[in-house]
Amino acid sequence: MQELGGKTKSSGYILALDLGTTGNRAFLFNADGQIVAQAYKELTQYYPQPGWLEHDPMEIWQATCWVMQTAIQNAQIASTEIVAVGLTVQRETCLIWDKTTGQPLYNAIVWQDRRTAPLCHQLQQEGYGQEICDRTGLVIDAYFSATKLSWLLENFAGFDQKNILAGTIDTWVLWNLTGGRVHATDHSNASRTMLMNLATCDWDERLLNLFKIPAHILPQIQPSLGTFGVTDAGLLGVEIPITAILGDQQAALFGHGCNQSGLMKCTYGTGSFLVAHTGSKIVRSQHQLLSTLAWTLANPSGTLDVAYALEGSIFTSGACIKWLRDGIKLIATAAETEALANRVADNGGVYFVPAFSGLGAPHWDMSARGAFFGMTAIVQREHLVRAVLEAVAYQVQEVVQAINASNNLPIERLSVDGGACENNFLMQFQADVLGIPVERPTMREMTVQGIAFAAGLAAGFWDSYEALVRQRQIDRVFEPGVGRNRALENFAIWQKAVERSKHWAD
Repeated sequence: MQELGGKTKSSGYILALDLGTTGNRAFLFNADGQIVAQAYKELTQYYPQPGWLEHDPMEIWQATCWVMQTAIQNAQIASTEIVAVGLTVQRETCLIWDKTTGQPLYNAIVWQDRRTAPLCHQLQQEGYGQEICDRTGLVIDAYFSATKLSWLLENFAGFDQKNILAGTIDTWVLWNLTGGRVHATDHSNASRTMLMNLATCDWDERLLNLFKIPAHILPQIQPSLGTFGVTDAGLLGVEIPITAILGDQQAALFGHGCNQSGLMKCTYGTGSFLVAHTGSKIVRSQHQLLSTLAWTLANPSGTLDVAYALEGSIFTSGACIKWLRDGIKLIATAAETEALANRVADNGGVYFVPAFSGLGAPHWDMSARGAFFGMTAIVQREHLVRAVLEAVAYQVQEVVQAINASNNLPIERLSVDGGACENNFLMQFQADVLGIPVERPTMREMTVQGIAFAAGLAAGFWDSYEALVRQRQIDRVFEPGVGRNRALENFAIWQKAVERSKHWAD
């Protein structure tokens, strides 16, 4: 990756916004790349029907304003000291709104939502699977934005489409940050809509027609690192340049320093997302991985510098630990799962398939459902908790195997981040089943660090990406241990459980 910007500034701050699935966060980074303040606001999850999940767009925007203002107050700095803003978001979640009133026409449909699965099945049966994969690098699935936008437009056909704007969460928040002046997205988020052509890096007219989405309602696609306008002066009292937008998984990849082919990270969040950098060329997988875009930036000559990636998207990871706590109330806190798992020598013959929203990579089965297998009278709470943690690691193992089979450079180390990477039992088990070291950085908020780095480099606040990456500190490296053989034996049994979860209704 080329060097960006001018000399490093000695003062000032970068405001990094991370708008996730469960909440919004704001962080302020100083010139040394250190966090000086932060704020968090949880988002309400709406479940109108089984398999449906929505967010209130106005709550997202109000929470964004609150975390920005609170982080600045916590840092005890003036808004005028902020050099640039970076924005990273939950991907695929999308909405439509009235461009005159600024009011959403419906809730945002979240990436986990399954309501458009019937339309996806129809498109598959009609033979569109290969064409859509060729054009977008994606598989047909309700995960992506295209069918969600199609559903929204169909259900709100009475509105004047000339007055409708559409977009993912980055587009919605950017539009509001700029006082309605900028309707744009970046290439990394656009590549997740199933509407952007991966080769041309622009909206694909053929797919817009297929999904009946008018081009004029979609945002302009811009380089990930570049100028997206300035914040409205009424928000923070000053106009601040917005200089980077990335999807959350791409931001984590950037933060880990995975900027060349063969480097990979896994973020253990609501889902688990493995992204491997594949260089400047599109790598196609024969193992149901997604060919996607890592990030883009404009060269001084005006050409586009494009970095591609392979991704394995796992829908349910940290969410199943949250389910243990909030759903079946088997635990009081996520942190206690480590001690509970360590209390037993093995899983007691229990295997868990976390298919709460179907299965993502490498299966892409929208009808699969979560299940425990192997239950007997000897099974205790500890075995169930351990089985859930093991399932998180097994899903990652499946995707790493698929990435290795798809790419010329085998993965030799896994860089991790996200809430669940705090769990030492899980990280050690992950290293055992993968057979490679698992590297956990001291800085856990890699998504936020990545977007801060991107915004600061694009604004000239920092001048060297490589220097920023070198200063990262590693907390711990988990090496494969004596449990590897047993982990692999159990992985083979778990894969049988996965196949049964696909046919639960047969």
